[in-house]
Amino acid sequence: MTKADIVDKVSTTINVSKKEAAELVETVLSVLKDTLETGEKVKLAGFGCFNVKQKSDRRGRNPQTGEPIIIDARRVLTFKPSTVLRERINQEHSM
Repeated sequence: MTKADIVDKVSTTINVSKKEAAELVETVLSVLKDTLETGEKVKLAGFGCFNVKQKSDRRGRNPQTGEPIIIDARRVLTFKPSTVLRERINQEHSM
């Protein structure tokens, strides 16, 4: 599903123009991005939790040469689905 598909669904579901739906979707995504950039957790009841975690430096190796390298520290985005979402996915999958 793409952002355009989401806009179409929102437009149809709440009976607004595609332009208004696109603005609404863009606003929600912007708020999510801004919140995650600051390192805050985003918890959406019934959907899941987005969290930014800090990874420290670690040893790795260059797969072409086998030479050891240090992989720099970085922040990664994680998502943990809610129990409700997980159950819905598994319920629909088993049908």
